Amino acid sequence: MTQQIKPAHLLKADDWQFEYHEKCNPQTCNLDMLSYGTYRVAPGGSSGELFHRKEEAILFCLQGEQKVEVDGESFELSYYDTLYIPMATPYRIASSSEEEGLLAVCRASAENQHAVFHSKWEEIRADESRIRHLDGKDVFMMFDVSESADKLLVGYTIYEPNTRAWPPHNHTDQEEVYLFTKGSGAIEVYADEKNKTFVHSMDTMDAATIPLLNFHPVFSQEEELHFIWCLAGERYWIGDKHKEFMDASVDELTT
Repeated sequence: MTQQIKPAHLLKADDWQFEYHEKCNPQTCNLDMLSYGTYRVAPGGSSGELFHRKEEAILFCLQGEQKVEVDGESFELSYYDTLYIPMATPYRIASSSEEEGLLAVCRASAENQHAVFHSKWEEIRADESRIRHLDGKDVFMMFDVSESADKLLVGYTIYEPNTRAWPPHNHTDQEEVYLFTKGSGAIEVYADEKNKTFVHSMDTMDAATIPLLNFHPVFSQEEELHFIWCLAGERYWIGDKHKEFMDASVDELTT
């Protein structure tokens, strides 16, 4: 049998097809459980096998169409879709479009394996059981307590223009990363009113870490503002646990 000879490829110094950028982890950002980074996928590109030995993860599709193979099963991700990856489960990412792909990935320490879960944005945004309506903003529960995980819980919040978070709140048992995906706004992260040392304007793809016990109000400006919230810790959403958050009947709230 004649052996097939395959052609070589020239790989210039600036060529690429898949990149990971670590943005924060417990060693760098005062978090105990969460890490956050981004995957870039070139048009037609793909990753090798990805694997998180002691972490569960969730992917957020922010640009392009991506096919993700998880332990032999294939999932097609479109804009704002999310995919939960269980601890110690191999996966690969491949571009399904001619557009460069961008995915955010949040990871949290875990001890147990759970089921893969694919949330489709077009379905979630039309499902009232997954939406929490607040004054001037809507919260979309992409990976909720109805799904099984050790620590992760995630969603999108969409602010109307010129809106602020109220009441300010903090958590004794949840840490978070906020990733701003559309529009521009601002965030404050502070332990108390006297020590507001973290006050920043936020543009698209800016993010902030929120360690335990920090208040973290967000402010939108002249346009609609979107951000991802990814929390690790006890698995509840504050508005489902505390009605005061929904009706804004207190000036601040600690969970």
